[in-house]
Amino acid sequence: MSGQSRPYPQLPDLSDEQRIVLARSMLEQLKTRHSCRAFTDQAVPREIIEAAIMAAGTAPNGANHQPWHFAAISSLGTKRAIREAAETEERQFYGTNDGPPKAPDAWLDALEPIGTDASKPFLEVAPWLIVCFAQRKGGIDEDGATQNYYVIESVGIACGLLIATLHEAGLATLTHTPSPMGFLREICGRPAHEKPLMIVVVGHPAPDATVPEHALTKKPLGQIASWL
Repeated sequence: MSGQSRPYPQLPDLSDEQRIVLARSMLEQLKTRHSCRAFTDQAVPREIIEAAIMAAGTAPNGANHQPWHFAAISSLGTKRAIREAAETEERQFYGTNDGPPKAPDAWLDALEPIGTDASKPFLEVAPWLIVCFAQRKGGIDEDGATQNYYVIESVGIACGLLIATLHEAGLATLTHTPSPMGFLREICGRPAHEKPLMIVVVGHPAPDATVPEHALTKKPLGQIASWL
């Protein structure tokens, strides 16, 4: 039996030309978004983080179960614990703990132009870390029993909206994905049916922050789209 419904929200009455201008304006804005790996400790109001998380919560998702949880962390002690645990995993990944790297050579070669390594000071310096969890179960009531659907797809879209909103607010972000990430569940006090998907680091870029030339190369439209 289908549930009740309401009329679709009224969209702006725009001409095609106006819509093209708006779409291109959004494109130009998002083209200025780049991952940042050097942050200041300048405070960011909690209200911005709240608004960005609420924006993420508007994402389309399977059966409207909204299978996500965002742990917003500003506590220095918690950020330090996350950094220490993440760097432990990263040293194993890069092979800087007196053992062979866990990552295959091809992966390390792909990361080389970006210049990443096992040191992650931004996890402690940036004013906010948002740990994004994917809920395998829970439903809209988060009861931990209801099966959720299209979980990774739904949370991935939500994370995109989160990052876009933070960028619109004039903040720098970085998606960080240490592997494995189980320690985030323990540090954030989340249940076993939630899978940590990424850490979104949020703050103001440091004066000496840079963007690798490699990261400025984007595939052209002809490589990322086809018209049938």
